[in-house]
Amino acid sequence: MSGSSPAMASMARPAAVAPIEPAPIGARRAAPAASRRGVAAAVIGNALEFYDFTTYAFFAVMIGRTFFPAGDPWVTLLLSVATFGVGFITRPIGGIVIGAYADRAGRKPAMLLTIGLMAVGMLLLALTPGFATIGYAAPALIVLGRLIQGFALGGEVGPSTAYLLESAPPGRRGLYASWQIASQGATTLCAGLIGVLLSLVLSAEQMQGWGWRIPFLLGLLIVPVGLYIRRALPETAGEAGPHAAEASAAAVLRRLAGSHGQALLLTVPLLLAATVSNFIGSYMTTYAITTLHLPASLSIAATVVVGLGVLVFAPVGGWLSDRVGRRAVMILPRLALTLIAYPAYLLMVQAPGAATLLGVTALTTALAAISGAASLVAIPEMLPRAVRSAGLSISYAFTVTVFGGTTQLVVTWLIGVTGDPLSPAYYMIAASVISLLAMVAMPETGRAALDA
Repeated sequence: MSGSSPAMASMARPAAVAPIEPAPIGARRAAPAASRRGVAAAVIGNALEFYDFTTYAFFAVMIGRTFFPAGDPWVTLLLSVATFGVGFITRPIGGIVIGAYADRAGRKPAMLLTIGLMAVGMLLLALTPGFATIGYAAPALIVLGRLIQGFALGGEVGPSTAYLLESAPPGRRGLYASWQIASQGATTLCAGLIGVLLSLVLSAEQMQGWGWRIPFLLGLLIVPVGLYIRRALPETAGEAGPHAAEASAAAVLRRLAGSHGQALLLTVPLLLAATVSNFIGSYMTTYAITTLHLPASLSIAATVVVGLGVLVFAPVGGWLSDRVGRRAVMILPRLALTLIAYPAYLLMVQAPGAATLLGVTALTTALAAISGAASLVAIPEMLPRAVRSAGLSISYAFTVTVFGGTTQLVVTWLIGVTGDPLSPAYYMIAASVISLLAMVAMPETGRAALDA
């Protein structure tokens, strides 16, 4: 898959990545400003997604007490975490519908639709009165909000990642697409800092009563900015081709299964480990409080470390993948994480404290972010432009629904049933082994021109 042409061959120079024909000088001068706007616009929806997820994970205990009161605290937490996963039910539907819409109508209208729907879901979670005020209508509204968000988020990653790839300068697709993951770290960091600040400023009663709603309301402030930036974007989808008129969800599924079925079969196991690692990282605050019995301020600080680690190391992974290829950057960090997960969690459980909690969190996050960045860019590179958004949306939504939406529930259940605090490590190792097999089978996509 070299994707080389005679013109490219004549311009070849020694490098780790096969050169791609550069844009004209004038276009190269104009590209950085346009690319910065494109990166900001593309990642802002993904940022909202993980801000919401991280904030919910931070305050899962308090949300459970507000909307799902039960006699057993473990049951209350389990109901809260289960509701966190409810939003994943509609993700595959959103991936199919919005992904196909992005391939037919363009990336920009799809990204405007998803961010608007996200705002509705966040608003319901932030403003719905508790169970004590409106009874069973409270959990019903929360579930509705999660379903709306799930539909939007299922269709968010495909169009926005496709946009990043299609607008990236030559030889920098990995770096640009890695900001999709780095944005998760930025918002996790912000959510963590807000959570730490609130835990220091407000009493436990104030946090339970109304303080946990503040981060969700703050997240809503970014929605108008996101809508404004996305409306000004140029379109990158190009001509949809001869199938544009029939680009319904069913038509896209037929084309993906018929022409790109083998590639799609690799995407779910490829995304599995990154998904599980992300959601175990988001769960770290709850894990530190309920299993390691550490103070709330220290526990929330662990997720601040998660955010900082992803923000720093995802672009490192993208940058490396542009130079040495996607496969090596996918495989080596994930293999290292597979080997250290058990001893790292064992150390954290046997000697709970700031050093072990934050150290283990930083190390596992860095390795997962480097590998995940290369994985995320390799998948849409395998697919042609006409089905790129739908293909990534569907595979990502399915993987996150089945594994991401259940990770925190499964880990909570395993710890409660077995009493083994190392359950997160076992789950991460199992997911990593499966993903490593897919990574080995993955073709190298970083050296070929896009849509070659």
